[in-house]
Amino acid sequence: MRDDLGFEKLLSEEGFFARLFGRSPSGGGREPLYGPDLPVVLLTGGPGMGKGRLLRAVRDRFATKVPVIYLDTGSPVYADRAEPEPGARSDATEALAEVARRLCTWQGTGGSFAFPRLFAGLAVIATGAAEGTPEAVATEVERYEELPQRGRLRGLGGGDFWRGVIRGSIRNLLTTLSGQGLDPYSAAVSNALLDALFERLAPRGRVELERIYGAYPGAAGQPKHGLSNLAADFQAGGEARELAEGFLFRALREDLEAAYASVVGRLSRVGRPGLLLDHAVSPLGERLLRAVLSDRRGGQRDRVVIVGTALRADGGAFLHGGLPPEEVVPPAEFRPANGGPPAWARRTDTGPDRAPLADGVLLLRMPFLTGDQLRQETERRQTRAEPEGGANRRRIDAAVARLSGGRPHTVIRLATAAASFRMPEDANDRDLLAAPLLLPGDGTTERPVTEVLLQELILDQLPVGLPSEHRDQWLDLLTHLSVAHDEECADVLLRHHQAGRVHHLTVHHVSQLLTDTGWPSCERHFIGDFGLRQMLVHRLYGLRPGAAAWYADHHLLRDHYALRAAAGEETRGGAFRSVTAHRMNHHLVSGGADDVARHLAATLPGRPEEWCAELLEIAQAPYPGSADGRRERAQGLVAVEGPALRRTVDQLLHAVWLCEERTRPTGKETARTLAKLLELLSIMEFDGAGQLSRTATYWSGLAANEQPLLRCTCTEQLGRRR
Repeated sequence: MRDDLGFEKLLSEEGFFARLFGRSPSGGGREPLYGPDLPVVLLTGGPGMGKGRLLRAVRDRFATKVPVIYLDTGSPVYADRAEPEPGARSDATEALAEVARRLCTWQGTGGSFAFPRLFAGLAVIATGAAEGTPEAVATEVERYEELPQRGRLRGLGGGDFWRGVIRGSIRNLLTTLSGQGLDPYSAAVSNALLDALFERLAPRGRVELERIYGAYPGAAGQPKHGLSNLAADFQAGGEARELAEGFLFRALREDLEAAYASVVGRLSRVGRPGLLLDHAVSPLGERLLRAVLSDRRGGQRDRVVIVGTALRADGGAFLHGGLPPEEVVPPAEFRPANGGPPAWARRTDTGPDRAPLADGVLLLRMPFLTGDQLRQETERRQTRAEPEGGANRRRIDAAVARLSGGRPHTVIRLATAAASFRMPEDANDRDLLAAPLLLPGDGTTERPVTEVLLQELILDQLPVGLPSEHRDQWLDLLTHLSVAHDEECADVLLRHHQAGRVHHLTVHHVSQLLTDTGWPSCERHFIGDFGLRQMLVHRLYGLRPGAAAWYADHHLLRDHYALRAAAGEETRGGAFRSVTAHRMNHHLVSGGADDVARHLAATLPGRPEEWCAELLEIAQAPYPGSADGRRERAQGLVAVEGPALRRTVDQLLHAVWLCEERTRPTGKETARTLAKLLELLSIMEFDGAGQLSRTATYWSGLAANEQPLLRCTCTEQLGRRR
């Protein structure tokens, strides 16, 4: 996969990131965007949109010109490093220390960075080392010994105003206390450490500590009190520890700011430093984002470019202060397809303590691949000559476009699997999902591409809020929910497939988890992403021999709505005009096409407008994964008994079904069939027949241009990405 696929403009010499960093990938200066109050940029988009790939591309393009650090906050490595000393470390302190260590050795313009402010905080929380002895504390402090002084680069001095704090004084002073029988976590250890720090400080360093740690809550301007409070809060855990960790992040940014704002820094440093937080929806990532957003809301200013990843379209619930959805003011956003980045400024109509964190955010909507980009990527992966003027390749291109919806990762996987795959004649797009795919590292074992994609998009990216007891069932639940339209429909399936379990997921909970994971919603489909739904439908059909799982789910829903209809509950609700229409939809896709045609023929006279709307709802359904006879039946090539009205309605039902499934080309042939059948109905002898002539013109025009007859959010999005 090309690292810049779909991101070429964002990464270009004049692109968004060049202006954000104030430096182009080739090293040229650029007028920086925003500032001095910088927004936190969040890349938003669900699974497969390339957020992590873009962050890594930004690092690779810019990290030699400006100091840019990439951090995977979803990695367990930071928690693992903290585990040996939980009283003196956390995943946040380990992540911050790693950022500082990398910048201590940065070799670009202006040289390496020093982190004396961060070091002071890390050193004082080291007093929570497990044994609590001076020796243990000194050993813990020495983990950070490279942070407060700049590395000796060629032509540069040390530039260290804390030289000798660790090598000698701290260890010597603390070790002298080791024989005094101190209790673990004795205040004497902490006091000795603070004394050692302050005794060795130059006046400038002392002023800096007073400014930074004198501002810690409860310090009253006294840096020693601030550092003591920081250590106490870290030991307390919970929200107090989160406060301490956030303050350490501020100290790191203050160190970076000092490196740029000094006389030497102004002359030697260029652009802005950057911190790229991948998987920022993780608890660690959210804590870091919350800390910097809170600081900047409160008036703290720094030049560090913070770019994180988010799944939810609104950037994350934590940004909105618990407000109900109808009261949320969306953050500013940037859609690359719409041109250059927007102007950004923090709102001033709310006080800093009341403003939601979202006010400090700029959402960058991850771009879908355009039709041209998609075709180029698919063509690039073809491995053999195309017969028949490339008809198979064009069919592959169309299938990849529809099934992927332009999601870059899905495009790559499908295009790779399709490289030597021949679509069967009159194939459904879902046939491509059975194509074998060999991934690097899998030896010679090929897997169906749909299995690979569901592993990568669902199982490898489980919702953060999914309870552990449901993790083994999540993919199966989504598979069954692929046939659901609305919440009632989904509830029937959920209750059935969770029977016998102690803990149940509710429809609302599942819907929220899908939203939190970045999957879109649709008013007519519970699984609102068209491509994901097709993968799940394909899996459902093959879940049990003979498509038993497919038929069982549709029969379950058909029978549920049959009972509602029998009870007289025909009121409109959910995704359908009536309970009967909902029942007929599930009956159609589970073997009841003849019954549905009879129902439609009986209910047409006298109500053509309502009837057409009902027909579209019934026919908006997937086709079973067997040989497809709809085209022949729509063209009248399959014998159907009954009067002319019944036979014509049967043909029309199958023609509309072909158009509405959206997994095969319709084109002019199907458009002509639609027009012909509706015109035939329009001259029959029943009330309102003539009104169908106008419908014939409208529907055939949509079909000829591959547009849906019944629009909904997911089919509209599919049409816009073609």
